Amino acid sequence: MNFLFLAADQQTPFSYLPIALQLIVAVGFVVMTIGASHLLGPKRRTQDKLINFESGIPSVGNARQPMAIKYFLVAILFVLFDVEVIFFYPYAINFRELGQEGFLAVIMFVAFFLCGFTYIVKKGALEWED
Repeated sequence: MNFLFLAADQQTPFSYLPIALQLIVAVGFVVMTIGASHLLGPKRRTQDKLINFESGIPSVGNARQPMAIKYFLVAILFVLFDVEVIFFYPYAINFRELGQEGFLAVIMFVAFFLCGFTYIVKKGALEWED
């Protein structure tokens, strides 16, 4: 009986065989699917098929035009505050077990959260008019 436990505890190259087989099957499936679509797919390359297509609207001008930094700033702020809000979930699940100490920690977290939001508003990061 002890022999079975000892054999299960040892890491041998054979114990990685299922992972290697799964990797081989996954890579083989991808290669086979791409190869089959390349061999079986139509090969009519016309001028209409080779032009860029964007939402049904013909391309006009250069796509490399500068964009306002406000778009990126709002996107980054959204991600930042969205991730901060995610930290409320563990507290909401365990708020009874955390007690008063957990409540004070969340109040401190919200205070820091509001300080950051106040800083962003005072800096004018959310104002769109220039």
